[in-house]
Amino acid sequence: MERPDLFVPSSYLPILIMLVVALVFGLGGLIFGALVRPKYYYSVKLIPYECGNEPSGLPWQKITIRYFPIAILFAVFDVEVGLLYAWCYGFSGLKTTGFLSMLYFLLIILVGLFYDLKKGLLDWQRNL
Repeated sequence: MERPDLFVPSSYLPILIMLVVALVFGLGGLIFGALVRPKYYYSVKLIPYECGNEPSGLPWQKITIRYFPIAILFAVFDVEVGLLYAWCYGFSGLKTTGFLSMLYFLLIILVGLFYDLKKGLLDWQRNL
C-alpha cells in the first residue's frame, strides 16, 4: 500500500515559516527567562511598590464597578472606529446603499451614546 506524498503548496510556505519562527521566539524567550531568573525570592521584593513610599492599606484592593461600563463603552467605540476606517477605505465602491447603511450604523451608535449620557454613565461626580 503506497502512502501519498505530503503535499504542501508553496503559497503556504511563508505562513509555515512565520509560525515556526513565532514558536521558536516565544518558547525561546520563556526558556531563556526560566534559565536566567533568580531561583530564590525575597519577601521584601514581593510587596507592592508605591513610588518609594511605605505601602498603605491592603495590596489587593477591588476595582470599583465604575470602570466596567467605561471599558465596555470604549470597546464599542473602538470597534466603531475600525469599521469607519474600513468604510472610508472602500467608500468609492459603495455608492448610496453603503452610505445609507453607514449612516444607519452611526445613528444606532449615537442613540446608544445619548442613552449612556442620559443614564449618567460619563458623569464622574455621580456615585453608583
